[in-house]
Amino acid sequence: MPGRFPPQKRHAIISSVSSDSHTWNLVFLQLLLEENDFEVTNLGACVPPDMLTERALELRPDLILLSSVNGHGGLQGADYVRELKGREELAGTPVVIGGKLGVAGEADRDLVPELLDAGFDGVFVGDEAVPEFLRYVGNLSLVTAA
Repeated sequence: MPGRFPPQKRHAIISSVSSDSHTWNLVFLQLLLEENDFEVTNLGACVPPDMLTERALELRPDLILLSSVNGHGGLQGADYVRELKGREELAGTPVVIGGKLGVAGEADRDLVPELLDAGFDGVFVGDEAVPEFLRYVGNLSLVTAA
């Protein structure tokens, strides 16, 4: 339709926990989100919680995503979400985490309830992590666009 503006893209911030120096996971997630109509700020690896919170307060994203490859996301993730959700301005911002969250492999699923209790809006692990995350993002886009 002539004269019609394209819909505004959603904005996401992606990061890893402070002990995780892996970056290919962040590149993959950035591309995945961009393919799903998000603008992405990729903060990179080894980001401390206060830096993530500072950038989130500045940018006011529609989604904050933490990714872990080294297995420490389960240990460190709770600190991030508590700091983010502890800020009134970010309390309603969806914060999710995924990847290899524990050092015991299959025990990643055991960490899900603990991380949800800490304040995460979604926890994505195992073979179905990417499809589940895409469903979550699809529902998030529908809800926030309404």
